[in-house]
Amino acid sequence: MAAQEKGKERYLFKRKLEEIEAAEGRGTELVSLYVPPKRQISDATGYLRQELSQSSNIKSKTTRKNVTSAIESILSRLRAFRKVPDRGLAFFVGHKQVGGDQTQMVSFVVEPPEPVPTFWYRCDSRFFTEPLEEMLREKDLYGLLVIDRSEATLGLLRGKRIEVIKNVQSLVPSKHSKGGQSARRFERLIEQAAHEFFVKVGNLMTDALLGMGDLKGILIGGPGYTKDFFLEKDYLHHELKKVVLETFDLGYADESGLREIVEKAKDTLADLDLMREKRLVQAFMDQVRRPDGGLAVYGEEEVRRALGLGAVDVLFISESLRKVRLEVRCPTCGHRGHVTTESGEPGPCPECGSDLDVEDDVDVVEELTALAESVGTGVEFISVDSEEGALFARTFRGLGGLLRFQVAG
Repeated sequence: MAAQEKGKERYLFKRKLEEIEAAEGRGTELVSLYVPPKRQISDATGYLRQELSQSSNIKSKTTRKNVTSAIESILSRLRAFRKVPDRGLAFFVGHKQVGGDQTQMVSFVVEPPEPVPTFWYRCDSRFFTEPLEEMLREKDLYGLLVIDRSEATLGLLRGKRIEVIKNVQSLVPSKHSKGGQSARRFERLIEQAAHEFFVKVGNLMTDALLGMGDLKGILIGGPGYTKDFFLEKDYLHHELKKVVLETFDLGYADESGLREIVEKAKDTLADLDLMREKRLVQAFMDQVRRPDGGLAVYGEEEVRRALGLGAVDVLFISESLRKVRLEVRCPTCGHRGHVTTESGEPGPCPECGSDLDVEDDVDVVEELTALAESVGTGVEFISVDSEEGALFARTFRGLGGLLRFQVAG
C-alpha cells in the first residue's frame, strides 16, 4: 500500500505543479516564496515586509498594486502557521492573465514532497517552480552501456525512463585483409582501432557518469565477448568499475540494446519502480489477451460499473489522464446525464442537439480513486515513461483494472 500512496501523492503533486506552471502574468506580478523547514516564520514575514516596502518603487501602477496584494496575501497566510512544516513551504501568489486585459488572482500554498533546501523569493511573469521540478526528478539512476566492436550506446535508466546519452560508431575494420597487406599487420591495425574505440567509450562514460551522486550502479551488455573484454582490460574508470552490477548477453548495441538490457536485468532491478510497473501492466495485458477477457476491465463505463460492484482488485490509472466528469442538463428537452471530457466543455445534447448546461463537475481521477478506496480496491498510477505505460495510456485511454471476479456483460 505504501507504493500506491506514493504513486497517488506524486500524481496529485504533478497535477498541482502543472496548474502553477500554466499561470502567466502580464509583467513581474507573480510572487514565489520558498521557506525551508529550519527558517523561522518571523524571518519570512520580516523579509516580505521589506519587499512590500520596496514594491512602492514599482513604476507601473497596475504592477505595483498586484505585487503588493500578492505579498500581503502571503503575509496573511503565513499567520496561520505557528512554525514551518518539516518539509518547508512554498507560496505562489499573483495575478495571471485570463484573456484580453483581464487578470485573475491565483494563490497556491504547497507543502513540498521533499525539504525545501534554501530560502527563495522571486517576482516574475511566471512562478518559480524549478525547485519543485527538481524534487520530482527520479533519484535512482543506473548507467547503461551496450557495446560491440562496431558501435556502443551509453544511456541512463532514470526511474522509469530510459535516456540515451550518446551512440558512438567505431572505425574498427572487419577482420579480413585487403590491399596486399600482410594478415599480421592488418590484425595489428584492427586491434589498434579497437583499442582507440574502447578508450573513447571509457572516456565518454567517465565524463557522463563519474561524480553522479545518485548513480546506483552500471549495467553493461552486448553481443559476444566484447563487453567482457572492455570491462576486464580496465577501459572503464576504476570508480565506475566498482559499481558495475552485472553484464548481459544482448543482440544489439544500439538504442534498442538499452531497452533489452533493462529487460534482461529485471531480477537485478527487481525492487525498482520500473520493474514493478512492467509486472503490473504485463499482468493486465495477459488477462486482456485471454479469449474470455480474463480478469481485465477497461473502458470508463465498464470500469465504473465494476467498481460499483466491488469487483475491481486493482485499478490502473495513467499519470497522463486529464479528464473531467460533468453532470449536465439540457434546458430545451430536459435530458439529464453525465459527460466525460478533456476540454471541460459538455458538447451538444444527444437528444435534441441543444447546448447543455453544466450543473456539477468532478475530476475523473479524484472521483474514481475515492470510489476505489471506498470499496477496498487498490489504485496504481502508471507512468508514460516506460513502453508498457505508454502503451497502456494509448491503447486503453489510461484507465483499466484487474478484477477479483468476472463481471457479466
